[in-house]
Amino acid sequence: MIDKQTVYDIVAEALQDSDCFIVDVMVRPGNSIIVEIDNKEGIDIERCETLHRHIESKLDREVEDYELEVGSAGITSPFKVVAQYQKNIGNEVEVLSCDGRKLSGILKECNDYAFTLTITKKVKPEGSKRKIEVEEDLQFAYNEVKYTKYLIRFK
Repeated sequence: MIDKQTVYDIVAEALQDSDCFIVDVMVRPGNSIIVEIDNKEGIDIERCETLHRHIESKLDREVEDYELEVGSAGITSPFKVVAQYQKNIGNEVEVLSCDGRKLSGILKECNDYAFTLTITKKVKPEGSKRKIEVEEDLQFAYNEVKYTKYLIRFK
């Protein structure tokens, strides 16, 4: 079976001087290799083709046969790496926390350990008849959420 780290290293080498980053590298049984990449502007088919050819040039089908798929991370797929959080700062995201809360809000900031989500909620101030909207920043460590993903809304 082809080693995942070998494929990861080949992809990292190919992307080192580009604006792209690795989202995931998977090697499934039967040597089915799946590589997901991304960048701030999005990935086009030509970039995927170039990376596909580069990987093929480094692996020998005569030694071990494989199936190779190179693509971009899906727009509605959960985030897997910090770079995806960085790419989506200022965008609306959906978060499912490990304690079962499903929240949507604006991704405000992130670092290597955590991210901040700005949510809008309605509260009724004391002595008021109507509820007003207030913003609240919630901070989550990455291991405190089951997933975070870009939220698409159609209005």
